Amino acid sequence: MSEPRPAHDQRGTASAPRRLKPAPLLFEPPEAASDPEHFFDLESIEDPHTLLTRSTELTLAFRAAADRATEFQAMAAAQLADPRRFDRLTTDVIAERAGWTEDYAKKMVEFGRGLMRDGGTRPDLAE
Repeated sequence: MSEPRPAHDQRGTASAPRRLKPAPLLFEPPEAASDPEHFFDLESIEDPHTLLTRSTELTLAFRAAADRATEFQAMAAAQLADPRRFDRLTTDVIAERAGWTEDYAKKMVEFGRGLMRDGGTRPDLAE
């Protein structure tokens, strides 16, 4: 969803792109996560019906988590760009920090403002 940009150092010159490490999943034990063949114990499920059900549950959970994380990104961007803040950031600085293009940062700021106006959740995701 995000549009990556090259990273810049403090002087504004292009540097090697930062590699972001994925956040650890809090519900999978660390010893299981360190095994590249292990993924939420799916490899041990032999029944294809059960495997489909469990993997579908995980897919939906990850999509929901990604959507929610994006909402928090947007709200943070909107707060950082708030003109009432004495330390507000411009969209080009927000874009650089998040690894986005400036156009995408502008869209995220607007999206975040809408979320904050509506109480922090998208109407289509509210239950």
